[in-house]
Amino acid sequence: MSAELILDKNTNRRWLGFFVALIAVVFYVGFRYGELMLGMPGNAPIHRRFNNTERGEILDRNGRILAINTQLGDVGITPSKIKNIDEIAGLFAPLLEMSEESIIQRANSTMDFVYLRKKIDQITIRKIEALIAEKHLLGITVDKVPGRIYPEESLAAQIIGFTGDENIGLEGIEFAFDDDLRPHIAPNGETVSGNQVVLTIDANIQYILEGIAERALEENAAEAVLLTAMDPRTGDILGSASLPGFNPNKFSESDSRFWAFRPAVWAYEPGSVFKVFSMISLLNGDFVTPSTMFYCNGAYEQMTKQGERILIKCLAAHGNVNIRDIIMVSCNVGSGYASDRTSSTIFYNRIQALGFGLKTGCGAPGESAGFLRSPERWSARSKPTIAMGQEIAVSAMQILKAATAVATDGVLHAPRLVLRVTEKDGKLVREYIPAEPVRVIKPEVSREMRSYMREVTSVFGTGWRAFIEDIPLAVKTGTAQIVDPLTGGYSQTDFIASCIAMLPEDNPLIVLYITIFKPKGESYLGGRIAAPYIRNAAEELVNYLGIPRGRNTQYSHTATILVPRHEIPVIGSTVPDFYNFSKKQILPLLLRDDVKFELSGDGWVRRQSPAPGTLLTENTVIRLEFE
Repeated sequence: MSAELILDKNTNRRWLGFFVALIAVVFYVGFRYGELMLGMPGNAPIHRRFNNTERGEILDRNGRILAINTQLGDVGITPSKIKNIDEIAGLFAPLLEMSEESIIQRANSTMDFVYLRKKIDQITIRKIEALIAEKHLLGITVDKVPGRIYPEESLAAQIIGFTGDENIGLEGIEFAFDDDLRPHIAPNGETVSGNQVVLTIDANIQYILEGIAERALEENAAEAVLLTAMDPRTGDILGSASLPGFNPNKFSESDSRFWAFRPAVWAYEPGSVFKVFSMISLLNGDFVTPSTMFYCNGAYEQMTKQGERILIKCLAAHGNVNIRDIIMVSCNVGSGYASDRTSSTIFYNRIQALGFGLKTGCGAPGESAGFLRSPERWSARSKPTIAMGQEIAVSAMQILKAATAVATDGVLHAPRLVLRVTEKDGKLVREYIPAEPVRVIKPEVSREMRSYMREVTSVFGTGWRAFIEDIPLAVKTGTAQIVDPLTGGYSQTDFIASCIAMLPEDNPLIVLYITIFKPKGESYLGGRIAAPYIRNAAEELVNYLGIPRGRNTQYSHTATILVPRHEIPVIGSTVPDFYNFSKKQILPLLLRDDVKFELSGDGWVRRQSPAPGTLLTENTVIRLEFE
């Protein structure tokens, strides 16, 4: 064999090896590119996306589901593939809840692909898919995406919040507890479901409060209404209405101003409700006593050393008043003279000890600390003005926090919105424990103040419209002016009407607080327009919670009641019997792709279609009515 032939063979082998190596490199690069871009198994990048369909649920204190996962759909179009856009617009406008014109406008865009609407529910998606198949339509795309549904719709929307396109929390608890709710990697490397967040609110109480707040909003043509119920013994927020609201299932269609939890975010001058806290601070320090008298001739007047005249007016000349009278008739003059009994620094420290000027840590994102300047920055009129609820800005959460010290014989409790975080099976991850309760008021002083507040509901008090015959309420009303941003002075037309109540007065189990912003009507006074809604809320909550009252005889017993446990209905080849199952038990079935449901109402299943035992087919839609 010649040397030339041996050389040719070696050359061919080298070229073959080169091509094999080249192909291997190309294959490896392509494989790694696909792995990185499409999330294939292997050494995934550190920004690997989890399966968002496993985001944890949000529940009320009784286990009622307020946020749950589902599969949604994004509907888009490729304009170049659509033969008749007018036909498409006519067919899909009703399903997408869009106008035909808007669909045509999007189709005429210069983009190769455009979404018509995102995060559409399963029922609508099935109708769209059926229409596409029936009409053999081209250019319509349905992308299945993980999503979030809020079965109670607008109920507690600002507390719960919502998630965005990537199922990541954007507002409320969804945002604040996003790390807990998202799926995570277990120590064994597996992706596990996100944790559940259990709120302090009772969905039934929330419903009651939102109904009352809605009436207050409409009847007073107000800009906004906040109405909150709290258990002062624990700081638990049992319900908190904030209207106008929005539907988190369609948050993009609502005004973003309504998304935040305003009871924690908004800061405003509280008006005369604040006299409860300024006067109790003075009583607690023995700067005044229950028998200390002041004279109200209709105006508080003082002259400073520099010759400045300080003038604070009252609605009436009340004559001789003590702290009880200041609270009962809401005397500005008396509260001003009472504040003169101590220094600015001491007064500031005692107000701050009740939580004013500080965040409460209730668990809501974006919480405000309010506005309370340090005494070095006070003017000569600051102390008497703050004593009557001006020149200080507070949040509703701060008012409620301070109220716990009055309601619980002097012990301050921080408000909270979250009870605990659990795993999907209910195993405790951690409790959400607020700051340690601290005594800030003497017990006898707190009880004394509540007795004064009870007089507010008498025929001589400003809150007589909150009076309930067989439930003693400790009440304080308030009317605050709002600063006009154009003039820098107080507006002559815009006010905040408010009312706070503790019930029963002798041993408060509930604190209620309502604020009505910019009411438009015959009156703007808190005693006239806010107190009646406090009465309505108190009546309904007393009945719902079973709080003893004069006309209801109460019995107690030690018997144990066994409640049977119902598991999720098993779906096989036939339709099961759903009767008496709760909506909470049914909701997990919505995650199934092989069964179609339509739900209406709340409570327990009372009617269903088709009947139990009916053969289950691909086109069967199970309709359940709850009561």
